[in-house]
Amino acid sequence: MPFYTYILFSEKLNRYYIGSCQDMTVRLEQHNTGRNKSTKGGSPWAIKLTETFDTRSAAQTREMEIKKKKSRKYIEWLIRSAS
Repeated sequence: MPFYTYILFSEKLNRYYIGSCQDMTVRLEQHNTGRNKSTKGGSPWAIKLTETFDTRSAAQTREMEIKKKKSRKYIEWLIRSAS
């Protein structure tokens, strides 16, 4: 089963969230039902980008790569370039 790195967006908070998981459907539901402390107040979250990987390690490495940039411009560039 593949693993994913994903970027979510909350219009309510005007904020992006970057994460990784194995099941996008379940994970998005968790974000939108308040089961994740850091995204609880931003519901509804919308998927803006997903990248697929063969291993959990690769997905987590990519997640950290994006987060280390600490750049909204970079995140928005990633989303635009994937379209």
